Amino acid sequence: MSAFDPIILTLILLVPLAGAILIALLPDRAKLPNWIALITTLFTFLLTLHLPAHFNTGQPGFQFERNIPWIESPAIFYHVGVDGLSLWLVVLVGLLAPVGVVASWNAIQTRRKVYYALFLVQQTAMFGVFISLDLMLYYGFWELSLVPMAILIAMYGRKDGPRAALKFFLFTFIPSAPLLVAILWLYAKTGTFNFADLQYQTASGVLPASALYWVALAFLFAFAVKVPVFPLHGWLADTYSEAPVALAMVVAGKLGLYSMIRFHVGLFPAQARAIAPLLIALAVIGILYGACLALIQRDFWRLMAFAALSHLSLIVLAIYGLTFLGWASGVYQILSHGVVDAALFLLLGALEIRFASTAINSYGGLAAKLPHAATYFVIASLAMIGLPMLSGFVGEFIILSSTFAGVSRPWAVAATVGVILGAAYMLSLVQKIFYGPESAQTASKPSADLRFRELAILTPLVVLMLVMGLAPDLWLNTIRTGVHPPQAVESPQQSLQQIDQNSSATPSPTPTSSEAQR
Repeated sequence: MSAFDPIILTLILLVPLAGAILIALLPDRAKLPNWIALITTLFTFLLTLHLPAHFNTGQPGFQFERNIPWIESPAIFYHVGVDGLSLWLVVLVGLLAPVGVVASWNAIQTRRKVYYALFLVQQTAMFGVFISLDLMLYYGFWELSLVPMAILIAMYGRKDGPRAALKFFLFTFIPSAPLLVAILWLYAKTGTFNFADLQYQTASGVLPASALYWVALAFLFAFAVKVPVFPLHGWLADTYSEAPVALAMVVAGKLGLYSMIRFHVGLFPAQARAIAPLLIALAVIGILYGACLALIQRDFWRLMAFAALSHLSLIVLAIYGLTFLGWASGVYQILSHGVVDAALFLLLGALEIRFASTAINSYGGLAAKLPHAATYFVIASLAMIGLPMLSGFVGEFIILSSTFAGVSRPWAVAATVGVILGAAYMLSLVQKIFYGPESAQTASKPSADLRFRELAILTPLVVLMLVMGLAPDLWLNTIRTGVHPPQAVESPQQSLQQIDQNSSATPSPTPTSSEAQR
């Protein structure tokens, strides 16, 4: 199987794209696009499992690398690779794709070939973001990830899809313009888009620190909107309310959080340290703000949107705490959040299909009618609020403890309050939907419990929540090899002094093969 190492990432990119082309070429008959998409995503997921199976935790740097000249001028390379930071995120995207296909199976009844073709293009774009080591290649995939999402929200929105799609596109596309300018400025000064070369040069002090501050800010702005970081979350609730379930699973968090770690803090450590106190404050505000708004929502998709804001803000707190434990637990929490959200979204989508409503008050007493759905929903909700022995507990506990010990005790206490509020809104949602008095709507609509196809997807997700809670080192051992946060400083003033000193206190990264060639 090691013979696949040089081409495995290329295969992971091309298989979903080939599936999209095949769906586009074949007629839109019955469930044919559904089956092609399901087979394609399952095969792609199997390909992603090659990465952890053959990843060498004792080898530093990137693995499964492929570096081929693509465009001579400007010098753009097809340069891909993964390390401990990105490896499990690639696997997560592979896992969520078949879950998304199953969630869309009965929800999408028209123009199936368009839907599933664009869905697979979206998957290709997300893979590309996580594996690209050339900044221009990365930017291409970053922009590509916006287009299928916006089109599908406009086409398949529940009530006002075009407006939500336009809002999502403008919010996420406009910040990409300064990002592109910043990337081109770096190329003009260094002559390379290669991540390792740029990392070395930005840390070595050869570039003007004052200009780097604005370049780093452009990077951060694009990523913060994509997460989103408070107060840049204006697109989130409308997108969750309108997007198809499969897209809502991936619309927030993963790409922006990864990019913050890799391309903001990774390329601009001194500038990241300077702005870290502000990001920590915004993260804690986002945790509390999202949790408080989730408590008062009457629509379960909007509740999930503000819950996502709260949980993603906790990961932002971990990133800009700039501690080793915080980074490792932050990446782990991205994985847990992806798995738990996938289960909850699949279950809520199934309820919406059966009862044609997203209003929480229109439900009640479903536990007796849908016992399997109730059981899985309770387990996923408990994982989301961080019950010990489930996946959500590990990440939350380490993030809060590392923040308390190494960043700020008051911020850690405030973030803990947000976690407690998270338990309040999730348990309230469980009670109102499944264990409250039976509503007239649920009584008037006899519905079958979860189907075999839904159980076949949900059962592995629930088992995964349990395994991640009991044996987190299966993931953390790999993640630790890829996280190298710069040393945190004690105050914003100290950070600004370090920028004035032209990043002289920042240790240079270990020279790489790319640097040696240069």
